[in-house]
Amino acid sequence: MPFARLAHATTPTCHIGLGLAAVGRPGYINLGRDEDLGENRSVDALRSRTHELLDAAYAQGVRYFDVARSYGRSEEFLADWLNARPDIDDVVVGSKWGYTYTAGWSTDAEQHEVKDHGLATYERQRAETDALLGDRLDLYQIHSVTPDSPALTDKDLHAELAEAAAGGLSIGFSTSGPAQADAIRAALQVTVDGAPLFRTVQSTYNALETSAAPALAEAHDAGLTVIVKEGMANGRLAAPHAPDVLKAIADEAGLGCDAVALALILRQPWAGVVLSGAATVTQLASNLHAAVVDLDVDQLTRLATLVEEPRAYWERRGQLPWH
Repeated sequence: MPFARLAHATTPTCHIGLGLAAVGRPGYINLGRDEDLGENRSVDALRSRTHELLDAAYAQGVRYFDVARSYGRSEEFLADWLNARPDIDDVVVGSKWGYTYTAGWSTDAEQHEVKDHGLATYERQRAETDALLGDRLDLYQIHSVTPDSPALTDKDLHAELAEAAAGGLSIGFSTSGPAQADAIRAALQVTVDGAPLFRTVQSTYNALETSAAPALAEAHDAGLTVIVKEGMANGRLAAPHAPDVLKAIADEAGLGCDAVALALILRQPWAGVVLSGAATVTQLASNLHAAVVDLDVDQLTRLATLVEEPRAYWERRGQLPWH
């Protein structure tokens, strides 16, 4: 399994990955994008920004890079970077299918992405991903599985995913929404010829939304690699938006709110890879300080007061504007 490379990495940041959702397209729901990206969000500008982030991440020990078909040109940007560096052979590349990007490189499109977990979408997007990433792709995930997703019951889809797995590709899934735990447990039951189909799960977990933790622990115990996304809650845990409790603990640590927020996730025994969604090199450097944050019992107790009811958390997330 390609994630074994991470287990044997020697850098302290090997279990922090870089997700390109925020820089692969001009519009996203993260807070503070005007300050992060400015007005120039042309394809060339975001390509250059992505390559700078990838250079900085790799130089500091990051070895997992996360993209998706719906993240604008993220696969293309990552492929360009990899093709220019053929000697780099120790990174793990994950992408996702199931959403189609529809914004046309605009920040104010009526609809930014369309979800479809059908077999035809998988076949189309698998071909699109292969054309860009080819054999550099290690992991292909179903994007944002929910308990009612047809991807959990479509036997024809499972057969094609199993065929891809037999060819050396790791198959995984990501989750979103207040019923993440139910989706994870349902996916753990999916088998092909008696063998589990999925090797990884990518879920939202952060100081505000912890409801998936028991199911993620079960997935880890079942042998899946757990990838954590949205550790910064789409910017709600980053200064200046962070809650006062988090700001106080960050002051005590002498580091940023982001480092503390990500450190909380890194200490979970089931967390295999924790994604940084940094949009700038400065943000990335601050995120990577999470590897050296040591939270004590009192700080953990105070952070636990931030947890929100899952439906309230996801309702607020759903109200964040694309900008």
